[in-house]
Amino acid sequence: MYQNRFVLCSAAAVLALAVACSKSSPNPASPTSTQDIIGAAAADGSTLKVTAPSPVSPVNGSQPDAVVLVAGKSSGKFADLALSYQFQIRSGSTVVYDSGVVGGAGSGANNVQFTPSVGLVPDTAYTWRARAAYQNAVGPWSADASFKSPVGGYIRGNELYDPLFGGRTVGVISGPTQWTSEGLKLLGHDSIVIYQLPTTLTAGEFGLMVKGADEGSEGDKSKIFSMQQGADSDITTNSYRFTGELRGANYGGGPGSISCRMIAGDAVSRDCDRVQKNFDSTRWYFWRVAWNVGGAFTMEVRFDGPNGAILYSNTKGLGGRTYRPTPHFLYLGAPVGRAGPMDATLPGGTYKNVYAGPGPRPAFPGE
Repeated sequence: MYQNRFVLCSAAAVLALAVACSKSSPNPASPTSTQDIIGAAAADGSTLKVTAPSPVSPVNGSQPDAVVLVAGKSSGKFADLALSYQFQIRSGSTVVYDSGVVGGAGSGANNVQFTPSVGLVPDTAYTWRARAAYQNAVGPWSADASFKSPVGGYIRGNELYDPLFGGRTVGVISGPTQWTSEGLKLLGHDSIVIYQLPTTLTAGEFGLMVKGADEGSEGDKSKIFSMQQGADSDITTNSYRFTGELRGANYGGGPGSISCRMIAGDAVSRDCDRVQKNFDSTRWYFWRVAWNVGGAFTMEVRFDGPNGAILYSNTKGLGGRTYRPTPHFLYLGAPVGRAGPMDATLPGGTYKNVYAGPGPRPAFPGE
């Protein structure tokens, strides 16, 4: 009898163990196919089984100096995926910008960051959102995050940022100009935009984008941009002159010649090599001068933007001196000096994305 009871108890224990093992584990197994990652559209339209991104910045109606969208990464509900992302900016319910699917976060990063190539109406309320994407499937949208677009530019300390978008500038316009959908067009030899830095920039850069100023424009030793000490003296003889030059159609030594000059407080003109080039009036060019303390200065011209192919680059020493105009004035174009208007601004150029500062150059829409 005892043996029969032992056999029955043993059989019951085995049966209980089998039933327990047959129950599902509380932790689901890793997916074995895309069907575990991608499914039918949910109520919100998402088809990718991931969490929604979380807006990081800008949020809560903040107003950044430049629009850079930052979101916390999405995560897969069943697997760690190499996700891409999509960003939208909206004005009310209207989508004013859609990035399409763009790259994801870097390795080990908690956030994904994206700079939209869009010109927004300055000082205006917008919302933005983001979602993950993978193999033509999309996850749920993040919550809407609110922000105000930049005021259009700023001058603070030794830094200047001016997109020249939406009919606004932080500079002072003098002479005939025209606002276009692309930027500000300087129409005459006496057309300039004046910027004054509260603090002298003794080491840094001054750069901008310009289109339409070329060797076919009327001018002689004409200027694209310039700097000087004060605003009342003749820029030709100014103790802290800088001029970035593009010779116009009236220049006998070769229209389209690029050159530059910097004086660092010692009445010594340090001139860049003069090189003749052909310009395309329908193409954007990036002009920049960079200088350091007691060292040298470099002027360069690039095709299409700050990372474009180099058209011109030249470096000259400053004889151990420091470029330090006080007060520090910068110009789009150049003031009319003793040589007359033909040696001032080269007319016809449309300008945008102006930056001066200790660097690095910040992001601009469309660059």
